[in-house]
Formats: sequence, C-alpha cells, structure tokens
Amino acid sequence: ALDNVLALFLLPFFGALSDKCTHPWGKRMPFLVFGTVVAVGTMVFLPIIDNSAAEQLHPWKIYVFVGVLLVVLIAMGTYRSPAVALMPDLTPKPLRSKGNAIINLMGACGGIVYLLITSVLYSKNRVGGLVHVNYLPLFLVVGAIMLVSVAIVFITIKEPELEQEFRDYEENHPEDNLSETDASGREVLPASVKRSLIFLLLSIAFWFLGYNAMETWFTTYAQAEWGMSLGEASQCLIVCTVGAILSYIPSGQVAERIGRKKTILIGILLLGGGFALFVAWTLMGLGFSPALYVVMIVLGIGWAFINVNSLPMVVEMCKGSDVGKFTGYYYTFSMASQTVTPIVAGWLMGHVSYEALFIYSTVAVGVSFITMQFVHHGDSHTIAKHGLEAFDE
Repeated sequence: ALDNVLALFLLPFFGALSDKCTHPWGKRMPFLVFGTVVAVGTMVFLPIIDNSAAEQLHPWKIYVFVGVLLVVLIAMGTYRSPAVALMPDLTPKPLRSKGNAIINLMGACGGIVYLLITSVLYSKNRVGGLVHVNYLPLFLVVGAIMLVSVAIVFITIKEPELEQEFRDYEENHPEDNLSETDASGREVLPASVKRSLIFLLLSIAFWFLGYNAMETWFTTYAQAEWGMSLGEASQCLIVCTVGAILSYIPSGQVAERIGRKKTILIGILLLGGGFALFVAWTLMGLGFSPALYVVMIVLGIGWAFINVNSLPMVVEMCKGSDVGKFTGYYYTFSMASQTVTPIVAGWLMGHVSYEALFIYSTVAVGVSFITMQFVHHGDSHTIAKHGLEAFDE
C-alpha cells in the first residue's frame, strides 16, 4: 500500500526530472544506476532486521525496518519512470507497441524467475517446521540479479548516441510530432491532443479499476460464490497471467496492423465480456468448471491488448523532451486506480454482496470503452519496414 501511495508522487516527479537531466551518461541512465544501487544496498538490511527481531523483538527494530523500507521504496521510485521512458526515448513511434510488449514480457519473466528462486530456496523440505524463515539469501540473489541487469543496460545502451540517432529520425519525420509552437515560441500540445490525452488517462484509470479489482479479490470471490478451493482459484489467475504473457508480442503486432486504438478497444471488449460472463455465471448458480479457464485466458489476452498499447499511445502525444513526464502521468493514473480499487471493491463485497465485484469490474471497463471513443490521437498506423526495405531510407 505504501508503495502504491509513494508511486503517485514519485513516478511523475522523477519522470519529469529525468527529462531535464543533462548528465554525460544520458537523461535516464543516472537514475537507473543510482536508484538500483541504493535500492539493493538498503533492501538487504530488511531481512537482517527481520532476523534480529525474530530473535528479540524491540519497538525500535520495527521503526528501523519501516525507515529502511521507506528508503528502498523511494530508491525504486527514482528509476521506474526513467527506465520505462528509455524505451520510447530510443524507439521510433511506429515500433513503440512492440517495444512495450517486450517490456511487459520481460516483467513477466522477472516474476517467473522470482518464483523459481523462491521455490528452490524455500521449498517445503527447507522451511518445513521452522519457527522463523531467513529471507536474506533471497534478497541477496535478487539484489545480485538487479545489479547485473543494470550493468548490462549501462554497458550495452549508449544513451547519448542513440538519443542523437532518434532526434535525427524525428527531424526526418516531422509528421510524427503532434506539438505546435505558441506565440512565445514554446512547443505546446494543441487543445485537441490535450483532450485526447485526458480521455486516454481516464480510460487507463477505469480499466485498471476493473482489472485490479478482479485480480485482488478473485480468489475470495471464487471460494465464496463458486465453491472453488484456494488452489483452483489460484490456478485460474495463473492461467490468466499465462494468457497475457503469450499475447504480449502478438498484441504489438496486431496494433502495427490495425492501430493501437482498435487493438485496445478489442481488448476492452474481451475484458468486459469476460467479466459480464462471470456475473451471469454467478446469477445462474453455477460452480467451478474447466470452462472458467477458457474465460481467464480470454481475460489475459484482453489485458495484454490493452496494456501493451496504452503507454505508447500516451507518449505518442508528447514531444521527445517530455517522455519521462508523460510516462509519469501514465503511472499516476494506473497506480491511483490500483490503490483505490481494492478498497472500493472490498467495501462493495462486504456491504452490498459478493456479486457486486464483477458488476463493478464490468461497469468500470465499460466506461473505459466509452472514454476511449474521445481519444483521437496517439495511434500509429505506420507499418515498420522489414528486411532490405528497412534500408530504403
């Protein structure tokens, strides 16, 4: 919860701050390196404090733990927006959906690697019967992976040189620039583009309201309404995640063919349709069925279609020097929804009925379909050239 709250302020702040950075390493690289090193250097103290508290608990240890955790979260907040902004910084606009698809895929792979590490380090044979589990090995391994990862990025990506190449590309493709010059000579967004941006950010907020509510409360709902076990409900969520992972790259390819907005609208229909089907499933009094796995796959595909193409649409509307700030806007609206929706959906389930969960999700996603109708910028229908055609220019 603290992470989500801090993200509302840190992500747009450091995203905009990185836009103005003039370090020799580039605009984003100093934030990636500094933030990662500080995060790794401080987070290893969390299990150390936890181990000490397990031996003998004192109130000051709790305060120290919370203080260190706060430093870790702030350090991680410094590089999240700059890290994601690095992709559109160095990627031509028509290819940004594919680039964001790879970002999402790598994030999912990171989650899988984490699960594999924990399954090895903390198997039942290792932790069974223990009064206290020592998580220091896990933090050391994860910290080492983070340091190796940022080292690879630092060595392989020469940000200033690539940024110059991208500036040259933008100069040769002025049609991609949606900004205009005002009377004072400043580049500003036209009113129509600002309107599209506002409705796109509202759409992002609404579909995160719907999806994150499902993600948070699905296991509770499935056990209460469909008589599923915790294991069966968890398997449904895993199937949904797998459906999304397998759809990340194809969703970028689909957007390249039919446009980002149409791809997102298809994703919204799949997502809203799946939620509506869950409402009907409950009203008919049906319990667990393997057919639910099919619906969860559809939800995963729909979420991939939405998630892969929404960030590229946001940064498509800004000039190159504002990519970090606009990336921060994206995370502000998405994280705000993820902070609020578990509380709202949980309140509805507790004070209205459990059936309200998917009605709430269906309505939220349905509203995002309406707001997307007012988004008329940020799309890209340009087909990237392949093979020898790529050298025509």
